Amino acid sequence: MKTLRRPLKSLGQNFLVDQNVIGKIIESAALQPEDQVLEIGPGRGALTERLARRAERLLLVEYDHALAENLTRSYADNSQVTVVDGDILAVDLSALLGQGPARWKVIANLPYNISTEVLFRLEEVRGRLSRMVLMLQKEVGDRLVAPPDCSNYGVTTVLLGLNFDIRREFIVPPGCFHPRPKIDSAVLSFVPLATPRAEVGDEQIFRRVVKGAFAMRRKTLANCLKSADLSADMGIEALLEECGIDGRRRGETLSLDEFALISRRLTAMRG
Repeated sequence: MKTLRRPLKSLGQNFLVDQNVIGKIIESAALQPEDQVLEIGPGRGALTERLARRAERLLLVEYDHALAENLTRSYADNSQVTVVDGDILAVDLSALLGQGPARWKVIANLPYNISTEVLFRLEEVRGRLSRMVLMLQKEVGDRLVAPPDCSNYGVTTVLLGLNFDIRREFIVPPGCFHPRPKIDSAVLSFVPLATPRAEVGDEQIFRRVVKGAFAMRRKTLANCLKSADLSADMGIEALLEECGIDGRRRGETLSLDEFALISRRLTAMRG
């Protein structure tokens, strides 16, 4: 590849340069020769070079036009590699991944400033995925694997935990990147579940319940859900009592199953 300009801070560009970490990411993905792989934000191609040798098909989505152009030139003679010059938050992922029987693996070093948004975009196409191995800001990774009743437990923990098995693979220190970020990163693996971990009724209601419960952490669950305007005919306190949940609790103390129970009851009331 030709020499490229300096990384853009505005795009959150911190390029992975440590070959040992790259090897551990590849190992965590458990790649097979028949795999189809989506790499988000390949950048200068440190991971891409190895993926292109291991995967049957490699789809690259790169937001930086100059980097996308460089990758297109580099893999012009490789029919197994497709480069998409576009924003992962705007492209039609369903169309890109297609409707064939094979499912995709996703590998990415995600920019810190869009990582949560990307996670929810990927959740939308989870039926087309077999595994994701993603590098995230350590703080985001801590939230995703947090148990109930701790400060890291929150909206992303519950919503993504409904449909994925999530595991932290390893921590990546700042020195593994150029330029060096100021904080640690974490590599996590995500395996989509065949069915959701709990029955939630209407998924949109479930999302509103979860987001409402964490909207004001210092307030009680009952007050948070009242502010979320969930329109429970019997009143929020009575609904929670019927579910066997103390409305004086805080949202972060509820398990996924308890959130699902509230959502199912609300769904039934609106049925």
